[in-house]
Amino acid sequence: MNESAEPGSWDGPWYRVHTERFEAAFLPEMGEDLDTVDDIDVEVRLGDGSRWSATICTVAHVETLMKRWAASGEALGGRYFWRSDGLIVRDAGIGNMVQVLAGLIDNGEFTQILNRLDD
Repeated sequence: MNESAEPGSWDGPWYRVHTERFEAAFLPEMGEDLDTVDDIDVEVRLGDGSRWSATICTVAHVETLMKRWAASGEALGGRYFWRSDGLIVRDAGIGNMVQVLAGLIDNGEFTQILNRLDD
C-alpha cells in the first residue's frame, strides 16, 4: 500500500485528494482540523470513472456516540452502533483515511465496503 497522494486542495466545501488511482472528495465541517477529522462523508472516484461513497468515522468517535446514547437512551441506551454507509477506522485525519481507502483497493475490499453511486 504505497499510495502516492498529492496534498489536498479545496473546491468549495469539498477537500479533494488526488492519488494515482482515485480522487477522494471529503466534506469537512467549516474550520475543522483536517488532521483530527473523526467523522466525515467522502465521495471517491476511481480511475474507471465509477463513483463511491461512505461516511468514515473513528473507533473513538463511535465510542463517544455510544456513551452519549447511553445517557440519552438512543440506540437501546448506546448498546449498538449502525450506519448503512459506514466505514470505521482506527486513526483520525484525512491522510489516514486516504491510506485506508488505498488499502481497500489493494486488498480488493473497496467495492464491498463503499456504496456505488449511480451516475
